[in-house]
Formats: sequence, C-alpha cells, structure tokens
Amino acid sequence: MNVECHDLSTLPGTTALFRDYADIRSSAHAAALRRWYPADPFTMDWAKSSPELEAAHRGRLADALLRQSDGFDASGAVLANIERLRNGAAAVVTGQQVALFGGPLLTLLKAATAIRKAQDATKASGRDHVPVFWLASEDHDLAEVDQVTLLSKTETETLRLGLRAERPVPVGGLRVDGGNEEGRLRLEAELDRVSELLGWAPVCELLRACYAPNAHLAGAFGRLISKIFAAQGLIVMDASIREFHALGTPVLREAIAQAEEIEDALLKRSEELVSGGYHAQVLVARGHSLLFLLDAETGARLPLRRLGEGQWKAGSQSYSTEDLFAILENEPERLSPNALLRPVFQDRILPTAAYIGGPAEIAYFAQSAVVYEKILGRVTPVLPRLSATLIEPAVATAMATHEVSLAQMFESKTVDALALRLGARAMPIEGKRKIAAVGNAMDIELTALTEYMSAMSADLARAAGVSASKMRYQMNRLRRMAAAFEVQKEASLKKHATAMMLNLFPDGHLQERLLGGVWFVARYEDALPELLVEHAGQECPGHRVIYL
Repeated sequence: MNVECHDLSTLPGTTALFRDYADIRSSAHAAALRRWYPADPFTMDWAKSSPELEAAHRGRLADALLRQSDGFDASGAVLANIERLRNGAAAVVTGQQVALFGGPLLTLLKAATAIRKAQDATKASGRDHVPVFWLASEDHDLAEVDQVTLLSKTETETLRLGLRAERPVPVGGLRVDGGNEEGRLRLEAELDRVSELLGWAPVCELLRACYAPNAHLAGAFGRLISKIFAAQGLIVMDASIREFHALGTPVLREAIAQAEEIEDALLKRSEELVSGGYHAQVLVARGHSLLFLLDAETGARLPLRRLGEGQWKAGSQSYSTEDLFAILENEPERLSPNALLRPVFQDRILPTAAYIGGPAEIAYFAQSAVVYEKILGRVTPVLPRLSATLIEPAVATAMATHEVSLAQMFESKTVDALALRLGARAMPIEGKRKIAAVGNAMDIELTALTEYMSAMSADLARAAGVSASKMRYQMNRLRRMAAAFEVQKEASLKKHATAMMLNLFPDGHLQERLLGGVWFVARYEDALPELLVEHAGQECPGHRVIYL
C-alpha cells in the first residue's frame, strides 16, 4: 500500500487560516497564530496536561454515557472506555452532524483521528485517553443532514428521506420515517437503493438495523458510528439530553452572565483576524448571543438575542436574565450553544485533552479561544483530523496508465477537461512535436515583435499585445481540438477520465467531503477503520493520498 503526503496548497477551497495553521511553525503569521492556537498541533505536549474533573462529575458523566450506550448497542470496548473515563481518563473528542446513513467520508476520518490520538496520548503521557464522538444533534439545518451521496457506475447519486419540519427544530430528534406511512415507504425505498449502490454488502444490513422505521436521526447515526468503530472503543455521545446539559450548565450560565464582555472580546478577535489577512469564520453581530432556546410550546430552536439591561428575546417571546437562569435550573436541555460556544460547553462536560477538527472547525477555534478564556480560563488544544483521498486499485491503474496525478485532477476540475488532458497525452508523438514546434516558434516571434512595437509607442504596444493574445488563443484552441479528436477516436479516454473524476473529485468536490463513508465500508468492511486509524498519525500535516 502506497501513501503520499500532499501540501494543503494543492487542495481546492482551503482557507488561508487553515493553511497557515497547518504550517504554524514556519508561517509568517506564527506569532499571531500562537495567540489564537496556544498548543502546537504537531507535538504530543498537549497530552501531558489535561483538565481534571471532580469524581462526582465523572460518575454522573459515566452513568449517563452507560445509559445512552444501550441505545447504540455499544461494544465491550466502548463500555470499558466509559469506565476509564469514570476512573480518571482524559478524552480526545471529535464530532459531526448526524447526517443520513453516516454522512460523508470525513465523518469516519474524524473518528479515526480521535481514536489514533487517544492511543498516542496514552503512550506519551502514561495516562489513559479515550476517544469520544460528540453528535451535533441539536443543530436545526435539516436539509444539510438529510442526504448522503454515493456512486453509480457513471455519476453521483444523492439519497434523501425528504424529512420535513414545520419549524427549525433539533434534527436529532426527528424520526427517520417522518412518523407517517409515506415516510416509512420512502425510508424503505432509500434503504433498497443504498443497498443496490453498495452491492448488497454486509453494511447494508447494519444500515437497516440502525435506520429502522421508529429510529431517530441521532440514534440511528450514533448506532452506526458506534458499530463501525466498535473494536476501537469509540464512545458516541448525544449531548442533547438533560443529564449532559445539567453537567454543562455552568458554561451556559456564564454565557448569559458575561454576554456583553464575551461579545466585545469576539468583535475584537474578528478585527484581529481581518487585520491579519484572514476572515472571521462566524459573523458576530451586536446583540446576538451564543445561545439558542427551545420554545416551550412549539419546540422550535430559536436564536437568543440580547436586548440589554437584563432583557432577552427569542422569537416573539421576551425573557429576563432571571428567567433564563430559572430555565437552566429546571430545564437545562432547552438552552443549547452555537458553533462558537459548543466546544466550551463540551469541554465543561468532558475532561477534554484535545479536540479533533476539520478546516472549518479549526477556523472557528480562532474565535472560540476568547470564549474559552472568558469562561473556562484555558483553551483546549485543537488538532487537525486526517485529511485523505482513498484510491482504489482500478482507479490507481487508470491514473498510472495515463500518468495523471491527483493534483492534475483538481486543476482539471471537470471530466471534459481531464479527458482533453488524456487526449493530449495520447496524441501521436509526431503530432505533439509539430504542434509544440509551431507554438514555441510563434511564441518567440510574438514576444520579439511585441517588444519591438513597445519601443516604438504605447499605442502600438497595446495593439501588439492584443493581437498576440488572439494568436496564442487560436494556437491553444488548435491544441484542444487535436486533443478532443483523440478523445473522440479513443472512447476509453473519456471512460477513464469519468471514472477517475467520479471517484476522486466527484462533482468538483474533495472525495472526503462528498462521498458517503459507507461506500468504503461496503468495500473494505472491518479493515477500513483500522486502516484509517493507522494513517491518522501526525507524520503528514497536509493531505494524505492512500492507495488501497
């Protein structure tokens, strides 16, 4: 098995902040980055100190996890790790939205990284570390989670259950069958379709067991992830329940009590990010808090806005600070954190040694750091998840045959553009030489002519530049036409280009961000989790290309 490490600069869509974070030791912005990310993500220093929790807190945490683990049909390795948490272990935490059928491959990459980092931290520190997967079940973006994308022979196919909600509610509590006969039939049809696309692999039976008609999105997703990583002891946690919210109440209380000070600090941090050449991942506006409130009557998840002088508003309902404190005391599950507060809330509940995040989450942490400082007085280290493209043998053979790299696929962007690249390579050597000779000779003469005209006058220089551009365009057009002729002549070129792009850069997206993780579980079964854990070390600070 071959593995390559690619620089993040080769990946499309990577932000400047994440690129510099991944290169924190040599970045020109290292001093600023150290203020926002105090821990070095590429050493094991973070494993040597992690927060302690009171024994009573750990006991309540472990008891709640054990009760919840029954619903996830947790393995013995998971139960053992919960007991380690009870007895003083630290946690390496990651999380993801509860997307349909397990969501994109990056979900599995996150889980594998948390497992690997927990293993490494245990060895480095001598203290037990256990992996925890936090289900983002309180989010209300239903359209984003009600989908998974798989491959047919010639295209991507996105499956959806068509779930509906009359108002923005936490998605984790929605039934996968919609609670009606129409939804049950739709669920059955989508399970049949996913089984067809996955070749009726053993994981299809697991999907049917997890996504039974009476299951909820959070429970189904949690059980699936727990089963996939059962041997590695991944603890799956749905923090939306009252027991966990009660453990995190101090953070929610401080977010209310210090709302104005936190807002000022976040606005200042946003200015720092912009002045440093970056952008704030989360827009912070005056009056917007870090909290959502569940409406007592409708169950809608509403942003909580600060009006000033101890007054708040969610939807059409007004609240005083005392009202919110009373809700925290009696119904803590009604208050939930937004993206900037969530990691702080999470790290009050868990003894988190490090959080495993993707590029967007790591960008959030540059802002969340000020919330950590205000509420917890410390900042949890954030580490990058494994970023990878998995290349199956048939695709690897096609790449080798046509001498195409992953970076060249990213540059091509579309199947047609990649097919032209293959056509240009397949062109007879004599044709390549003639086109290259004419193109090079023309370019030399045009350059000389443009320089000569420029010495005569500015007007002639502009005219020569325009004319030269038109002639170069026509020469490039001739190259593309010759390549297109080869594609038309040799049908396998388009077929191979389609297969490569479909598997590795589907619809112009990184494989890990679009293709469902179950696609690879279906092919490699129990070997896949161990493979991902094996390659989730710190040796490659960029993007891994793993040839299966």
